[in-house]
Amino acid sequence: MKLLIRWLVTSIALVVAAWLVPGIRVSHDSFTVFAGMALILGLVNAFIRPLLKLLSCPLIILTLGLFVLVINGITLLLAAWIAQHWFGVGFYVDGFLPAFLGALIVSIVSVALTAILGEDGKSGL
Repeated sequence: MKLLIRWLVTSIALVVAAWLVPGIRVSHDSFTVFAGMALILGLVNAFIRPLLKLLSCPLIILTLGLFVLVINGITLLLAAWIAQHWFGVGFYVDGFLPAFLGALIVSIVSVALTAILGEDGKSGL
């Protein structure tokens, strides 16, 4: 149940990011595009993000953790590329700045929704 809620929260966060950031667009306004992108983003975050964090550990320490925001942008850009080219999901990110802003919005919305819903899906209020 936790995984399903996390997937739904990420999907909603991607909808908000696509709505707010001009450089993020989708081919159709279908929730299946966002759901597929959320799944791909989750897999990229599970497998590639830890490697990126390990390789950039000195930069993360030097910037007091702010470089993690850059890593989040890179993972969103990479997930969008994988979604387009490997799976044909129509989720497009036009460059690093939209990816950076989109990842920031996805993080903020995910934290807010998780705080409202609670980790196990029960209301956190």
